[in-house]
Amino acid sequence: QVQLVESGGGLVQPGGSLRLSCAASGSIASFRAMGWYRQAPGKQRELVASITRVGNTNYADSVKGRFTISRDFAKNAVYLQMNSLKPEDTAVYYCNFRNSAGFEYWGQGTQVTVSS
Repeated sequence: QVQLVESGGGLVQPGGSLRLSCAASGSIASFRAMGWYRQAPGKQRELVASITRVGNTNYADSVKGRFTISRDFAKNAVYLQMNSLKPEDTAVYYCNFRNSAGFEYWGQGTQVTVSS
């Protein structure tokens, strides 16, 4: 089992920044990739960004150039730096952990609201 605890969401004005954090614990030795997904009301959950064990990253086209995913092995954590936020970035953001067997674990989600 893997437990994921997210933090860092909140309310921000358009053009502002937020940094999301996700701390992993439990059976994390089998880490393959971690990432952030988001789900807006009435929409499907979508990938925002991911990072593999060796550091390869992948971003949704809508966030390229604005968001940056990073990881800290010492802290078993992954971060999402979000800059130049737009109202359409408003969603619940979920941390995702995928192990080498392909199993996925999810955090409880953190709300990000971009509004003036």
